[in-house]
Formats: sequence, C-alpha cells, structure tokens
Amino acid sequence: MELLLSPLFSGSSGNAVYVGAGRTGILVDAGVSCARVVSEMKATGIDPAALSAILITHEHSDHVAGAGILSRKFDLPIYATEGTWSAMAEKLGAVSAKNIRVIESGQDFYIGDLDISPFPLPHDAADPCGYAFTCGRLRAAIATDIGCLREGWLKAVSGCELVLLESNYDPGMLKAGRYPYALKTRILGTKGHLSNEDAGRAACRLVESGVRSLILGHLSRENNFPELALETVRLALTDAGVKVGTDAELTVASRDHASGMFAVRDGFDLIRRA
Repeated sequence: MELLLSPLFSGSSGNAVYVGAGRTGILVDAGVSCARVVSEMKATGIDPAALSAILITHEHSDHVAGAGILSRKFDLPIYATEGTWSAMAEKLGAVSAKNIRVIESGQDFYIGDLDISPFPLPHDAADPCGYAFTCGRLRAAIATDIGCLREGWLKAVSGCELVLLESNYDPGMLKAGRYPYALKTRILGTKGHLSNEDAGRAACRLVESGVRSLILGHLSRENNFPELALETVRLALTDAGVKVGTDAELTVASRDHASGMFAVRDGFDLIRRA
C-alpha cells in the first residue's frame, strides 16, 4: 500500500491537492476552475472521474472557486465543517443534498481506504481546518492558511511521513510591498498566514516529531519567492542540526501547476514521481 499526495495548485491565487490510497482518491480544496483542476489531474496521471470526494479547508475563494462545478460534473460529495458550509454555500452554487457532508474538527471519519482527521487552524475564516490522512501505518497532512504556531495543529500533524506546510510570505517583502495597510495587518496577524520564519520554526518541531518530508506551500505571489522560502526553512532546519536531504526532505509546491506525485510507501519509503 502507498499513500499519495500531489499539490496541483498551491498559492494565494488558488489551491487544490490530490490525496489517494488504494482505490480512494480525494481532492482537498478546489480554488481554481474545474477545467484547470481536471487538466492538472490528467497531467499527473489521475482520473478525475475516479475521485471519491472533495474536502474543503475553509470558504475563501482561493480554496472553493471550482468546488461546486466539480461536484456537479462528477457527482462528488463535498465535506466541510458546519461553519464553512454556511459561509461558502452561495459561492458553490447548487449542490445536491446527498453531496452535502458536514464534518467536525477533531472527529475522524473514513472515505474508502483513508482515515481522515480534520483539525482546527487559526485563520480568519468561519471554521477553518487542516487534514491529516492515515492509511495503515502511513500518515500525511495538509496544514496551510495558518495565522500562528499553536500546539494544537502542530500536534495534529506531528509524526506524519509527509506534510504540506504553509510558508506564505517574507515579512520584509510584505511590509515594504504595495498591499494596503489593512491587508498587511491581516496577513501578519495571528489569524493570517505563516511567514517563512514561522514555517522554519514549525519545520524544526515537525522534523523532531518524526516528519520525514516537508512540502512548502501556499506561497504568496507578491510577497515571496520559492527560493527564499526554501532557503529560510532550510537554514532553520540546519541550525537545529537537521541534515536536509538526509534526515528530512524539503521542497516547494508550485503555485500554478502540479508539483508531481509524492508517494509514501510501506516500509516508510518516500518517493517523488515526476
């Protein structure tokens, strides 16, 4: 058995991540058009018609823009917390009653071969959550749109083999950039986004807990560069005594296209397919 994860899009302009195990494939968020999601899935070797469900982290448009159309096109159930459903229902358009699934943070549920654990996140949304996925002994997690480091979400993803972790902005770029003051304050706040430095601190905690591979995601197009995020987190890990590439793998997800398929296998082998 193997647990698969493919960031199809990861950034402030749109997010969608494929997670699969056995005969089960799900999409976490669909913040770009249905056509773009389908195109990137096919380019990665994933059959969109074989999806089992869509999971939503929160109601912001860069996470839900294509979810309603995908649900209607492929007759897919959409899972989200009650607060998220209330906040996003109008954005999705009509969704069949049988495809509305309400979940609760802290309560595990199953979709096919995946045991799914939603966990609360500090972000300025109605009821945001991240997700951890378990298949046998294998675990992976998605933790983005996070305002600050907190023990709750760090514990929820600790010990996973693979984590997609937010590294949204560089503080210097954000403060000197063209964003209005109110938006800068929001991003910098405890319900905004994780900076590269915060991602580095989180990475050190997670690797210490047993995480073996980190994918940095949800990078800002305006206030970050992939190379800067990667180097900031790499230096934090190195300063903590972690040998990047030996003790833990580190990479960055693309904003605009699929970043390949990451596969965690029995025996805790991690491979990346082109």
